[in-house]
Amino acid sequence: MDFGVGYFPTHDGMRPGEIARRAEERGQSALYFAEHTHIPASRETPWPGGPNLPQKYWHTYDLFVALTAAAEATSRLRIGSGVCLVTERDPIITAKEVASVDHLSGGRFEFGVGLGWNREEMRNHGTDPRLRVPVMGERIRAMREIWTQDEASFDGKHVSFDRIWSWPKPAQRPHPPILIGGGGPTVLDRVLEYGDGWFPQWRDENVFARIAELRARADRYLQVQMLSVPADPRALEQCEKAGIDRVSVWLPSGPWSIVEPALEKWEAAIGELVGR
Repeated sequence: MDFGVGYFPTHDGMRPGEIARRAEERGQSALYFAEHTHIPASRETPWPGGPNLPQKYWHTYDLFVALTAAAEATSRLRIGSGVCLVTERDPIITAKEVASVDHLSGGRFEFGVGLGWNREEMRNHGTDPRLRVPVMGERIRAMREIWTQDEASFDGKHVSFDRIWSWPKPAQRPHPPILIGGGGPTVLDRVLEYGDGWFPQWRDENVFARIAELRARADRYLQVQMLSVPADPRALEQCEKAGIDRVSVWLPSGPWSIVEPALEKWEAAIGELVGR
């Protein structure tokens, strides 16, 4: 089982390249950046984490700008989106950004994707929240065509384009791993249909039973990575027994003086697990 960290790359915290360099130096295998283009000032959608949405949600750098900085500052660290809100993105532009970061990093990109929880945010990008599941599915399938075909076309209900050229192609073949985030009732169907793995949160109910269900239903190998794992060796042991490929903890956004103690706590939990 590999270990990684997640981080909201805010303009008032550690710079993306610096947090990436530190994570690599400290032996983490991967770093995931969160994405929100904005947060609507008048919100109706409740945040799943509680009544008060943290300020970091609307103070993040652009996801792919931050990932590029992280890629340039490191040589071994896997870098990824945790998660990219595909429901709010043009698929042709996003395919270009994914391919560019993967190419520049030498094939170190992990493409975590999600539906998003903020319905007002989706509407501001022109997506009807009621259609977010089929919209995401078509956009991912369209991006796969762009990554794998010299001349790509796609004809769907929500995405349509005819005969386009788009380079570079990703360094990873056929494309970076597509990790489907979320814990809703149909998420496993999406993983099985067009994912390379599942990317659940620790807080999702019955997550370990659902991992077993996913593997029982799958006709191919599907990796499982988990975000929001607490810095607790007992939690890590549960994940290891469930055969999870990589677990990651969210680090607080801020200067190194705030980040380092949280990273040390994570390292201590890992040390206790592997030392048993």
